Amino acid sequence: MTHPARREVIRVQTGVRMEKRILLVLKALAATLDLSVGDLLEGIVLHAFEGKPAFRRETREKIRALEKVYGLDLTSADSHRLVEPRKRAT
Repeated sequence: MTHPARREVIRVQTGVRMEKRILLVLKALAATLDLSVGDLLEGIVLHAFEGKPAFRRETREKIRALEKVYGLDLTSADSHRLVEPRKRAT
């Protein structure tokens, strides 16, 4: 089996804000797949841009288990409805 040629890219540091439990699941998943979080996110985004699923069934099962561990109960239906708590006046 031949592997496609490697593609050289320029990566940049980013300060993306993300829901805490989503990040915990991403970090844990990346660790189980022996990837960096950045590499995992790149793969997810590239698949999404092409309308392709990013994960096989086995990986989705790992994700479900990690969601339980970290209490992640958000779904895609929540994606455009997430807000941060208002800061209380002191």
